[in-house]
Amino acid sequence: MDISSIVVAILALIGTLAGSFFAHSKTTALIAYRLEELEKKVQKHNSIVERLAVVERDIKALNEERQGGESS
Repeated sequence: MDISSIVVAILALIGTLAGSFFAHSKTTALIAYRLEELEKKVQKHNSIVERLAVVERDIKALNEERQGGESS
């Protein structure tokens, strides 16, 4: 085994490690971004659900008022 094959093997190892590191960091960044976007969507959904509950409560109160007025 000569020195040139050892150098080539070491360079290949360094290239492989660097490629793996950058690919992993890119994947991690993408996952973090997608998680943030999903959290925004969930918050928007929860806001709509809360507003809908208020509207349903108001409609129920109005219906009860109307029914109370009809029977009087």
